[in-house]
Amino acid sequence: MKKHTAVINIGIIEDNRYMRDGWKAFIGSEPDLNVIGSFGSCEEAFASDIMNRVNLLVMDIGLPGMSGIEGVRYVKKHHPDVIMIMATIFDDDQHIFDALKAGAMGYLEKKVSPEGLIAAIRDAWEGGSPITPNIASKVIRSFHQGVNEEQLTEREHQILEKLATGVSYHAIGKEIYLSVDGVRYHIRNIYRKLQVNSRSEAIAKGISRKLINPGMLFY
Repeated sequence: MKKHTAVINIGIIEDNRYMRDGWKAFIGSEPDLNVIGSFGSCEEAFASDIMNRVNLLVMDIGLPGMSGIEGVRYVKKHHPDVIMIMATIFDDDQHIFDALKAGAMGYLEKKVSPEGLIAAIRDAWEGGSPITPNIASKVIRSFHQGVNEEQLTEREHQILEKLATGVSYHAIGKEIYLSVDGVRYHIRNIYRKLQVNSRSEAIAKGISRKLINPGMLFY
């Protein structure tokens, strides 16, 4: 991180021209922030020469062509010193975690105030991870849910995979040498641990948690 730089060179990638121009105006009015380029797409930004000079990018996710998350991955690979802050309308868990996992250092809702965005830029430059309060609560809630999830035993995992193939309880029991009541006992535990109430929900949750290979599903 180039903290010796007196002025932070900022790049903006946002397809809404009015928002892009607004961000450029109020960010550029700060004496320590210098907007050296604003673009409507990742492709346009990455084809320019600013990528060799920019210190921090403010990026949207819903962009034409390459998405903001794909853009983060690109920058992380080709310009690893550049700090990235997402400013977007998306506040669902998937977009949040995909962006942060890809390498974004901050995640803000687009309705963030000018003062909030400027503070976030300075925070990220100093090594922080600025996140809008509403987004932060989602991150914490998802983290707690992940911590509290019970892990399936090897036998439960085996039975969940058998469920995904569409076979009956009797067939599962015969294959793994368990009574039907024994299979039901394990399935009740699987449902409890996955917090589901049916075979289809268990399979869906198993796929989302990468416990089941989708290729084994019955049709």
